[in-house]
Amino acid sequence: MFKLDKPQKVCQITNFKVGGQFGENPPLLISSMFHNGDKILESRKEGKVDWAKAEEYVKKQEALEDLTGIPSIVAMVANSVEEMARYIDWFVSISDRAFAIDMWVEKPRLEAAEYVAQKGLQNRLVYNSITPWDKDIPNQVKRLKELGIKHIIVQAYDVADPSPQGRLTSFNKTMEAIGEGAFESILVDTSVMNLPAIALSGAANKLVKEATGWPCGVASSNGTYMWKQARELFGTDGFAAMNASGQGCSSLFWSDFIFYGPIVAAPKMFPAVVSGSVMAATMAFHETGQLPTNENHPLYKFFGDFVDKLKAGDEQALPVHD
Repeated sequence: MFKLDKPQKVCQITNFKVGGQFGENPPLLISSMFHNGDKILESRKEGKVDWAKAEEYVKKQEALEDLTGIPSIVAMVANSVEEMARYIDWFVSISDRAFAIDMWVEKPRLEAAEYVAQKGLQNRLVYNSITPWDKDIPNQVKRLKELGIKHIIVQAYDVADPSPQGRLTSFNKTMEAIGEGAFESILVDTSVMNLPAIALSGAANKLVKEATGWPCGVASSNGTYMWKQARELFGTDGFAAMNASGQGCSSLFWSDFIFYGPIVAAPKMFPAVVSGSVMAATMAFHETGQLPTNENHPLYKFFGDFVDKLKAGDEQALPVHD
């Protein structure tokens, strides 16, 4: 049911792996900073940021990564290369980990990649993203290759055919323009439109992985945060529960990476994805008899005794209650 017949690509980005068979590696969690509405962004126009709070959030995410074994990066949002350069300089001054840029318009996005290359940070950058709406994908790819950019995200979505098959068609068309072997890592974002459509993106993940082997993932936060009525219906706690559930479920839908939304939510998102990741790894063991080769997997970090019983073929006893 979950295992894929086609060999799966595993991409190495700095110190972590992305991709592989179902349950093999926990999904990469990608948070957002400096987006519209981010409270640490006091004024985009004036460049005012609460840098102390921003660093606190990054360090909290890194601590959760170390605790859980779930890799993570920050995707920084900006409208211009000058703004993005400010964020990149700040980030590399406080962290030695990978990061992503998040820019919708092709020209400033490429300019930001050029700034990254000038700084010699190509190995740490996840370029987000090449989209079906970009006007000149071949020249964009040519320039990225010249700059030595290694890791990219590709959006997969077809307005005329929003089905899972349409997402595969869109990705194949974009790959015709990109070409094989252009980059070390190609992460496929199967474009979430709303909460229930996370399931369709999950189905697209499976289709694309079966057809190409490339790692696939979702911006499940697009679905959860776009359900504006949820806060009115369920209140703050109810929204947080729905949001965490959406991210946790996404890790069961062949997601090798998850855009989980604002970094402030990290303390809720990591436990949610731990839950999904250990279930995925156990389901994979049930189907294949194989446990994750990733020794840093949360299944090993938190459920070592259970893993030993799986290896030994022991029956799982019911817990003893006082």
